[in-house]
Amino acid sequence: MSRTAAAPRTAGGSALTGTRPLLRASLRQEARSFAPWIAAVTALSASSVLAYAFLFPDASDRKALAAAVGGNPALGLIFGPARDLSTTDGFNTWRSLALGGFITALMAIFAVVRASRAQEDSGQAELLASGVLGRSARLAVAVAQASLASFAVGVVSAVATGLCGAGWADTLLLSATFTVTGLMSAAVAAVAAQLGSDARTASTLAVAVLGCLFVLRGYLDSMDFGDWVSWVTPLGWMERTEPAAGNTWWPLLPGLGLAVVLLVAAFALQARRDFGQGAFAPRPGPARGAVRSPLALAWRLNRGPVLSWTVAFVLLGVVFGNFSTSVTDLLSGNPAAAAVLASGAATPDALVASFLVTILSLAGIIAAISGVQTMLKVRSEELEDRAEPVMAAAVPRSSYLGAHVLLALSGPTAGVLVAGVVTALIAGTAGIGVGVGDVLLQAVATVPAVWTATAVSVAVVGARPQVRLAAWIGVLASFALTLLGPTFKLPDWALGISPFHHVPHVTAAHPDWWGLLWITLVTAAFLAIGLAGFRRRDLAR
Repeated sequence: MSRTAAAPRTAGGSALTGTRPLLRASLRQEARSFAPWIAAVTALSASSVLAYAFLFPDASDRKALAAAVGGNPALGLIFGPARDLSTTDGFNTWRSLALGGFITALMAIFAVVRASRAQEDSGQAELLASGVLGRSARLAVAVAQASLASFAVGVVSAVATGLCGAGWADTLLLSATFTVTGLMSAAVAAVAAQLGSDARTASTLAVAVLGCLFVLRGYLDSMDFGDWVSWVTPLGWMERTEPAAGNTWWPLLPGLGLAVVLLVAAFALQARRDFGQGAFAPRPGPARGAVRSPLALAWRLNRGPVLSWTVAFVLLGVVFGNFSTSVTDLLSGNPAAAAVLASGAATPDALVASFLVTILSLAGIIAAISGVQTMLKVRSEELEDRAEPVMAAAVPRSSYLGAHVLLALSGPTAGVLVAGVVTALIAGTAGIGVGVGDVLLQAVATVPAVWTATAVSVAVVGARPQVRLAAWIGVLASFALTLLGPTFKLPDWALGISPFHHVPHVTAAHPDWWGLLWITLVTAAFLAIGLAGFRRRDLAR
């Protein structure tokens, strides 16, 4: 559709005509979708403050915490540097700054793409454009929604955390980093919405940029390159504010400047883009269909993301492998870890093995995300009325869903193994106390846990797709309990809810393999629930 036909303008109108009423209507419709994101960031920050004094009441407990964090450099990949764990605000900053910013960034990306590019895919944008609406109004509304939601994250988290007993100055700066990270990500998503040919491509581009920046930030933080490396990535700029340590506000300004530059570029691209098109146009399909089986159809629908994830895991393996080669130097240069070694509480080999378990579990949790995406594609095909014609012919429901389930389990499996192989080839020959076979076996042992986290989405999509957000419970619970749970000193029964808690340390003297059997049985139960529910329920319901 031409640009003129897509966005008629009345005499004297501007590109932003109709922005205000459209924003009011959009907020009434979408405001509730922001609540879980705001609650997640607020809970992350407030819970850190509430739990700190209870879990670490005296100096010895806080020293032990610093030793545990310092003894596993892999935690720096997620949370960033632990500058001061001896105070409540310092602990909150370590646990919340990087992770809270990441959650806010995801919220902003999905908000922008949903309110801009996804409306073009669904036809809603064409209906809106047929009225008195400027060409840039929809993008302006999308960015405004994400910006307001990012401000809401900052305000709500600051107020809640401050009321829980945190220092107000430290908390306000910490919450400001959440907001600025959301604004930068909204701008990235606005550009991606102009480049991608559809909402899925736009989301993939924006999330890929965020993921690469997050991993790069974590890698640079964890290596001993010096403080200057934090300026390499925009996420590192947020760390330079140093809440509860330096309390420096001005590093927020480069983040705001980057957001403005990207938004100018997004609106310039939007003004020149044809309606419903993108810079990365999809290839036309063949004149005659060549898909002859449900599995081939599942592969055709998901091959782009699967291949992209595989490449991502190669790069992740390179990062993890290079990080592993320096782990002994990082441990020896960390006073907290050195204290643990000196006291005889652990050996260097044990700390290295624990490090490898952590990074491969992290790879497994990331891999499960791709499996959940594959299952949610099943629901999207239903809602867009493309699944029913397929199953109206000779394709049984069990075969249709089973093909997607097979791909949802095999794709993450390949990702973990690829990352494991690359990590093993780099780390296993670095003389850090583990061999290539040890790393490979640890990666294989992680796979059943990935299946369990993914199988939750199979049960949700198959039996209760109306609550599609619940498909992410397996991934979220695994992440929270595996990486956040130990810092809260959760009991073993609570940590055991995460399937990754049952992954054995293969280099231990007597690895406990029984845990893999139990989580495999749980996986089978989730798969059975999903397949049985899909056979019985109405489609697109």
